[in-house]
Amino acid sequence: MGKTKDTSLREQVYSYLKQRLNEGSLKPGSFLDLNALGEELGFSRTPLRDALLRLEAEGFVTIHARRGVIINPLEIATIRNSYQILGALEAAAIIEAAGSFSADDARFMASLNDRMHASLSQGDFDDYYAANIAFHEVYLGKSANSDLKRTVRILKERLYDFPRREGYLSDWEESSVGEHGELTQLLARGEFTTAAAYVRDVHWSFKAQEHFIMAYYFAREAAISTQ
Repeated sequence: MGKTKDTSLREQVYSYLKQRLNEGSLKPGSFLDLNALGEELGFSRTPLRDALLRLEAEGFVTIHARRGVIINPLEIATIRNSYQILGALEAAAIIEAAGSFSADDARFMASLNDRMHASLSQGDFDDYYAANIAFHEVYLGKSANSDLKRTVRILKERLYDFPRREGYLSDWEESSVGEHGELTQLLARGEFTTAAAYVRDVHWSFKAQEHFIMAYYFAREAAISTQ
């Protein structure tokens, strides 16, 4: 009984910190005030420590023995590494999905891509993002590898959700819709090996996407720093 309660407390603290990261109230590069967090949550240090250890393992924070806990900024090396891992894992998921992927799956992916295009036309980035995640989930969801799916989820959260950025880069999102269309056609034709290579070498290629990445993540920060 006690173990279940402790687990519940850890999950509550973990979810709370993720929410604060997502909304941007915990800023990248800043140190956490653990005393203030403990008072705010009304919990002991144990569930807070456990949640922070989990966040560190997932790459969101770094725990320094003497300096405290810092929110990790999203650096270019982290993005490059994340793209390489995501490309490899999503390619593996596509190969694994070859035995179960259906024409209905391809039609559903096409409908989600149409929804993404419509959301862009309406300036609704939240809906675009939700449809984008659902699009990839069609083939990722067919994988029996829970560790693969968990790693993909965490890496995408690091890239897009902590914090969630205001607005979007329309040229990049429109390019992604085009790539999704190409990927859907490959899967619909049963060309899984080619589809896997495409998602790895184009859609999740840092080199192929670098000009968009630099504009989305770093041009804005550079403009702010010069003001």
